[in-house]
Amino acid sequence: MLFANFKVPAHTLSEEQKQRIIARTTDLYAELYGERARTTTMVLVEEVTDGGWGIGGDVLTLAKLWEMPQP
Repeated sequence: MLFANFKVPAHTLSEEQKQRIIARTTDLYAELYGERARTTTMVLVEEVTDGGWGIGGDVLTLAKLWEMPQP
């Protein structure tokens, strides 16, 4: 069984966006491992509550995330 786990800030993705992550990840694994992988690929999209994670020793909040420069 193949497994992918995405951790995202809570309330930042719509249900449609989560579905796209799941579908595209499953498609990618099927492309890499063959179609037999499609039926056993598990994709988990976990929403992390605001302030529930950090970067560089600092608590990351949604407000700070939106302030970060985009690549």
